[in-house]
Amino acid sequence: MQWLVTALVLGLAASISAVSAQPVRWATYSIPQTGTSVDFPASIFTEEAGRPDGYGQRFRTADGRADLTIQAAPNVSNDSPAAFLAKKHPPARIQYKRTTPRFFAVSSYKADKVWYNRCNFSSGLIHCVLLNYPASEEREWDEVVTRISLSLRGK
Repeated sequence: MQWLVTALVLGLAASISAVSAQPVRWATYSIPQTGTSVDFPASIFTEEAGRPDGYGQRFRTADGRADLTIQAAPNVSNDSPAAFLAKKHPPARIQYKRTTPRFFAVSSYKADKVWYNRCNFSSGLIHCVLLNYPASEEREWDEVVTRISLSLRGK
C-alpha cells in the first residue's frame, strides 16, 4: 500500500513540476505583420493548437492541460482598453482586473481552470496573450504567467 501512495505522490509532483521544473526554455514569439512579440515558455507549450482570429498562434501543453494564445488584431473601433473590455462582456466575478489607458489584464476561474488575459493597445492594434491552466497548479504558474504578461510588446 505504501508503494501506491508513494507512486501517486510522485505522479502528482511530476505533473505539477512540469510547470516549475528548471530550467524552463523560453523563446520569443513574434508576429511580423503587427510587431507583436512575447516571451513564452517553449518547453511547456510544446504543441501548436491552431490560429486565433487576426494574427498569431495558439499553443498547448503536450498533455492538453493548459493553453496559450498569442494574438494581434486591428482595433477597428479605436476602443480604449476599458471600452474594449466592456464590449466583451466579461464575467461579473472577475478575480483580478487592472485597466490603464494602454492595457488591461483580467483573470478569474472557470470550472477547474484559471484564465488570464492581457491586451496591450498601440497604433491601431490590440496585442494579447490569453492563458488557461489548472487552478490546482495556480501557484506553480504564477512566475510563468507574470513573465509572459510583462514581456508582451507591440508597435
